[in-house]
Amino acid sequence: MKIGVLTSSRADFGIYLPLLRKIQTDKIFEIEIIAFGTHLSKSHGFTLSEIRKENFTRIHCISSLISNDDQQGIATSYALTVMKFADFWQYNKFDLVLCLGDRFEMSAAVQAGIPYNLKFAHIHGGETTLGAIDNIYRHQISLASSLHFTSSNIFTERISHLKGNNENIFTVGSLSLDGIEHFKPVEKSVFFDSFKIPHKDYALITFHPETVKLEQNEQYAFEMREALSDLASKLFLVITMPNADTLGSVFRKEIVLLKNEFPDQVLCIENFGKENYFNAMYYSKILIGNTSSGIIEAASFGKYVVNVGERQKGRLQSHNVINTPFVKQGIIESVEEALINSSYLGVNNYYKPYSVELIINHIKQFNEVL
Repeated sequence: MKIGVLTSSRADFGIYLPLLRKIQTDKIFEIEIIAFGTHLSKSHGFTLSEIRKENFTRIHCISSLISNDDQQGIATSYALTVMKFADFWQYNKFDLVLCLGDRFEMSAAVQAGIPYNLKFAHIHGGETTLGAIDNIYRHQISLASSLHFTSSNIFTERISHLKGNNENIFTVGSLSLDGIEHFKPVEKSVFFDSFKIPHKDYALITFHPETVKLEQNEQYAFEMREALSDLASKLFLVITMPNADTLGSVFRKEIVLLKNEFPDQVLCIENFGKENYFNAMYYSKILIGNTSSGIIEAASFGKYVVNVGERQKGRLQSHNVINTPFVKQGIIESVEEALINSSYLGVNNYYKPYSVELIINHIKQFNEVL
């Protein structure tokens, strides 16, 4: 069975990894990676290098992003991605193509495959992020897909309503949490020294723009920097840089200003990679920002999360999440509340054991009836 894997960013590749490693060992599958989006962008860490480390036998590289990240730039990148994949799908055939999440470039690659009657398997469909236009892209991908792997029963129900039937929709939990119960961090001193993190408490921080309220992002980025400037006197700040979203450069600019103002209290990381990001989460004091990792993964590491703004609004949350608006004082007060708490001991609503095995079994069953 020939499987293509669409991966457009460091984030989705890290989520895929447990599944891809297992597929590689199963002789029934022939796997080809289709890398595009920020993987090929030097300004985003050129994470194609992380894919190559996994020793896949075939990796296709498709460059389709332009550097401009305003509305016209994103729309142009979307159109260019569709055009590039229109050619790619014509000459490359697969029994099934894996796609994940809600990125605009992922949506573009999938939409280009519709006329070719490609069979897509969508991972993490049915979720809701009211503060990001990714919500639309996610549903577009689901509508174009033949097989669905969701992280919760409520998302399974949502896809069922979206499609008008419940065929080939399976609840498997969050793929990124597969085997999390066996996670063992690298030695603390090794991790800290590898990334030049001082041996003291730190907050792990990731901010992205709110792509629904574009006109407010400059103010949001300013409020972020003002809040983090205050927190820099109390905690070391480890900041992972924004992805290629509309106006992501606005947040990058403010983060660079923060780094220049507090060079000894701020560390900026373009790309940790999944395993080191998990190490960073494990050793952090708290998480701050508006990234899905705070919603989906942090609970399994016993971490409280200050979730800022509405980017993740509507997403299922565990009880470790403290929500606050994009206002300096609200962010500061929520961080103080989070720091008072000890480790989070509750459940993670996204966890389900044996996610990888469930997905592989459903793929094999799906293949039998093709």
